Amino acid sequence: MPAPALHTPRLTLRGHVMADLEALCDLFETDRACFMGGPLPRKQAWRLFASEVGMWDLRGFGHWGIETKDGTFVGQVGLSQPPHFPETEIGWTLLEGAEGKGYAAEAAQAALHWAWENGFETLVSYITPGNDRSVALAERLGATPDATAPRPDGESASETLVYRHRADADGSPEAYA
Repeated sequence: MPAPALHTPRLTLRGHVMADLEALCDLFETDRACFMGGPLPRKQAWRLFASEVGMWDLRGFGHWGIETKDGTFVGQVGLSQPPHFPETEIGWTLLEGAEGKGYAAEAAQAALHWAWENGFETLVSYITPGNDRSVALAERLGATPDATAPRPDGESASETLVYRHRADADGSPEAYA
């Protein structure tokens, strides 16, 4: 199943293309990737990228590349649940020059709407303590801390915060927005 294209006022969420790889590998090699399991060498970044793309075929959900309406690639947002994740996660990654413009919130909200429309009732965001920007975004999206949620295999509460995203009580994406 290919990733469906989603459109927001300023962004297009679309399936990843090979052209995205270079920018993401560059990002994952830097200290900015410390909250994303990095820094990672290109070989590992490639495997991460490939798994996020392949998740669409394997699970029916995955990551989207985020681009502005002029076609500039600015990052990714998506749903993932590799074998060591007890729940489906929504996560986001922006390239350095794209931060602070509201792109992550806009893209994540579109991904959440897609999730609710496709039968997900809850999602989590696994966030490394100290990643204040991701905590702020999760809260801006309406997520709340869930101290009782299971964490990825081998991770403790001191290593991973869990923020719970839920559709509005009536289940409609419109109410969630």
